[in-house]
Amino acid sequence: MKKLYNSTSLSSKEFVASTDKQKKMMRELKTRKDTEGLRMKRYLAMEDLSRTTGSPLKEIIEKVTKLSILKGFDKIKIPEIVPANISFDLFNFPPDHPARSTSDTYYVNKKNILRTHTTVMWYYYLNNKDIKEKVKQGEPIGVLSFGKVYRKDEIDRHHMNIFHQIDGLYLCENKYHEITQKDLQDVLVEIAKAIFGKDIRYRFNDDTFPYTNQSIEMEIDKNGKWVEVLGAGVVQPVVLEKLGVDSKQYNGWAFGFGLERLAIISMDLPDIRLFWSEDIRVKKQLKLGYKFIEVSKYPPIVRDISFIVKNDFVPNNYFDLVRETAPDLVEEVILLDKYKNAEKFGNNVLSYAFRITYRSTERTLTSTEVDILHKKLEAETVRIFGAKVR
Repeated sequence: MKKLYNSTSLSSKEFVASTDKQKKMMRELKTRKDTEGLRMKRYLAMEDLSRTTGSPLKEIIEKVTKLSILKGFDKIKIPEIVPANISFDLFNFPPDHPARSTSDTYYVNKKNILRTHTTVMWYYYLNNKDIKEKVKQGEPIGVLSFGKVYRKDEIDRHHMNIFHQIDGLYLCENKYHEITQKDLQDVLVEIAKAIFGKDIRYRFNDDTFPYTNQSIEMEIDKNGKWVEVLGAGVVQPVVLEKLGVDSKQYNGWAFGFGLERLAIISMDLPDIRLFWSEDIRVKKQLKLGYKFIEVSKYPPIVRDISFIVKNDFVPNNYFDLVRETAPDLVEEVILLDKYKNAEKFGNNVLSYAFRITYRSTERTLTSTEVDILHKKLEAETVRIFGAKVR
C-alpha cells in the first residue's frame, strides 16, 4: 500500500469549509420554540468528543491520523448542518433509502439536515479550489474528516442519536495505480492494529455502501466472538462524476467508522452514556485498551408506558422525547407491544406499550424521582403526540 504515495506526494494541510450557510441556519434555529428546533439547538451545542482532551474518542483520532499509511493526508473540518441533496443525492442514496426520512434524520428545514455521516466531507474537500487544481494536474489526494453526526435512533446501552465518526478518502490516477480490495484491507488492518494492538485477530467480509463498490467490512476477534468494527470500499465512479472528478482518470478508496463502537469494544464499556460522564471515577478509566470496571452497579428502575396514538406515530421521534424528559437517566427502551383494534380503539390508531429502564451511571435513583419523571413523560406523550395514555 505504501507504494501508492509518499509524504511528498500529499499536502498534509488543514482545511476548514465555509460555515456561512450554517451560521444563517443557526440564526433561524435560535428563534424557533418548537420541540424539534429546541432539540436540534441542544444537540449542536453538545461537545465534540473527538476534539476533547482526555476523551478516548480523541485518542482514536490521534492514533489513526498518525498512521504512516495515512501520512500526508489533509484534514478538513466541515459544517454540521448540510444540504440534504448533497448528503444523499451526491452519495448515491436511493430515493427510498430510510436515511432520507424525517423518522431517521433531523431536518433543520426542508432542504437542510444535521449531518448523518462525515462522508459528506468529500463534497467540501473536492470543491475546494486548491484541491480542484490538484485534481486538474492529476495529483494524488488524501483527506480525513471527523466529528459529531446525528441520527434518530433507538435507546439502548450502545446507541445514542449523537455520536462521532471519522472518514478517509484517497484518490489517484488510474494509470498510476488501480485500487483493489487488497488496498482497502491494508488500510483497515493498520487502523485496527493501532486501536486494538498489533496481535489482533481479524477477518474480512463483503459489504455494501451506497457510495463505494468492492466494499468490505472488517471483523475482529473479541473474547472469542467476531465483532464488526471497520468498513471501506472502492469509490463508486458515478459518485466521483457527481463530485466533478473524471472517473476515467481517477479511482480511489474510502473508509468510515463510528468512534464510539471501537472505543466500547476496546474498553468493554457497558454504556455509551459513559463517554459524556463528568464523574472523575469514570473519566479516569476511559483509556483505550483498559477494561472498564464498574464504579458501582447502580440498580435499574423499570416503568412501563402504554398509549393509543394516531397510526402516523414515529417511534424514533418518541425516543427523542424519552431522552429529553429524563436526561442521561434512560438506559433502554423496549417495545413490548404494538397492535390495532378498531372495535376497541377506533380507526387509524394504534396501541403501543414500551418498557423503560431508568438507571444513572453516577448515582442511585429513587423510586420517587423516577415516578415524577415517568409522570412527566406520560404528560408530554399526551401533549406532543396527542396520545391517550392507558
